[in-house]
Amino acid sequence: MTEPLALGVEYIFSMDITVGAPQMLGQGADGMDLRIVPVTGGTVSGPAFQGEILGGTAADWLRVEADGTAHIDVRMTLKSAAGALVHVRYEGIRTGPPEVLARLAAGEAVPASDYYFRATMRFQTAAAELAWMNRILAVAVGQRPPSGPRYDVYMVK
Repeated sequence: MTEPLALGVEYIFSMDITVGAPQMLGQGADGMDLRIVPVTGGTVSGPAFQGEILGGTAADWLRVEADGTAHIDVRMTLKSAAGALVHVRYEGIRTGPPEVLARLAAGEAVPASDYYFRATMRFQTAAAELAWMNRILAVAVGQRPPSGPRYDVYMVK
């Protein structure tokens, strides 16, 4: 039997996201509550990308289980400091003990070490200087401070 191949990551940027009030659609056929959370803006900063998150057409189609576990499904557009546009799509999960998830839902500041919040990301851009983003998979470690979601994003090597 061969040894498993190592998986490496490289930090590329962090995203601090601002969000609006969710549209509460109620329970779907899968038994989860659907909440569409508008992304209103934010910032992106790091060694591989700096810019902003464009609001208006960005949102999280959030499905929430009865225990508070959130299934994240986000689409948004980033604008680089040079003006290039990048479409981002990511899916993830935020889960933890019910009492911790209840505190998050109430808008409390909860240490990120108290819950699990991870996402996988893909990018699409026509900007030549950012074409490398079209050919990578990224993973993100999230946290949910009261100010809005924050993700530290890593390219999988």
